[in-house]
Amino acid sequence: MRVFTACLLLMASLGARSEIIKATIGGLNYSLDTKKSEATVTGGDYEGDIVIPKSVEYEGSSFLVTSIGDWAFEGCSSLTSITIPESVTSIGGYAFSRCSSLTSITIPEGVTTIGDGAFCNCSSLTSITIPGSITTIGNAAFSGCSSLSSITIPESVTSMGGNPFAGCSSLQSVMISENNPSYTVYQNAIFTKDRHAIIAFLNYEATSYAIPEGVTTIGDGAFSGCSSLTSITIPGSVTSIGDEAFSGCSSLTSITI
Repeated sequence: MRVFTACLLLMASLGARSEIIKATIGGLNYSLDTKKSEATVTGGDYEGDIVIPKSVEYEGSSFLVTSIGDWAFEGCSSLTSITIPESVTSIGGYAFSRCSSLTSITIPEGVTTIGDGAFCNCSSLTSITIPGSITTIGNAAFSGCSSLSSITIPESVTSMGGNPFAGCSSLQSVMISENNPSYTVYQNAIFTKDRHAIIAFLNYEATSYAIPEGVTTIGDGAFSGCSSLTSITIPGSVTSIGDEAFSGCSSLTSITI
């Protein structure tokens, strides 16, 4: 009897699990979760202007589009614009990486996470609006966006990965809300609020820089892509230098630790 009951429980458990269906609907590829009635855009080789719908229909069932998956539109070099519905809460890692014709994008209020490298090497991207719903910006999220000139980070962002703006050589203005509890802009760089860690150096025309006293950590990729930097002074307070902190600093000839 116990064995029979256990088998029934196991069958019920298996039946409750989500079934994932792969489908192409309206020219876009999706991963459909039948348990949650949610859809993830998995992308493909697309061009021109793309409009992602709020929901899709498949075999009589409706699925709410809640995320753009990892690598979804990676390498779609002919993609010029994309409209993301407010139902989307997550943009996956490298989702728009190397979309070199993408010039602008508006992230809806519902998105909370921008994944690692989500927009890396979108070399034509000149502007982007980060809404107040965003809490996490992943590693190198906008790295290599060489046409990006300004960006505003809202107070909602409390987690930022290794230099999200590495190699953004046209970046002239980065603003962070004074009410942001985690980060601040100081001396042409993004620091943690207590200024103990430098996250991203933003002056790509600078030839020298002295890291302020009191800084204990140089974050991953903090000076990545600063090809004009010839010398840097690191204070005695620094106890940790992150991975690839000075990657791509091709003119760096002098460093004082």
